[in-house]
Amino acid sequence: MNDELWMIEALALAREAGAAGEVPVGAVVVLDGQIIGRGFNQPISRQDPTAHAEVVALRDAATRLGNYRLPGATLYVTLEPCMMCAGAMMHARLARVVFGAADPKTGVAGSVLNVFTEARLNHHAAITGGVRAEECGQLLSSFFAARRNRTELA
Repeated sequence: MNDELWMIEALALAREAGAAGEVPVGAVVVLDGQIIGRGFNQPISRQDPTAHAEVVALRDAATRLGNYRLPGATLYVTLEPCMMCAGAMMHARLARVVFGAADPKTGVAGSVLNVFTEARLNHHAAITGGVRAEECGQLLSSFFAARRNRTELA
């Protein structure tokens, strides 16, 4: 598996989000060794609370394939998914979800809870966490430190 390679692609998108003033989270959807969907956080610029990197990438992939179901696909994201994004991933029928940094406040792939292993739900994706976690986490930490500095200086 090329988890490191695909996470590098997601990190590049996260940097785009940060440069645009959005929380730096990026995601790619991969199927058969090809990126079929890309996304980065855009809720501020789109004025859309659902425009998380994962949802943007899933929409891109679904549009390209002409199907909202993405069986066999893997989503790579730089931050552990939230509840909303995990729900979208389940509806897309992803085979795997790979994330970088854990999210101890809203992560639902093991940090706060793990909805991907909930037996009462009808779809379960395999989860791999911690891929390039330090780099993913540092990108987020630097972004929020810079934001705090701007606020303190204002």
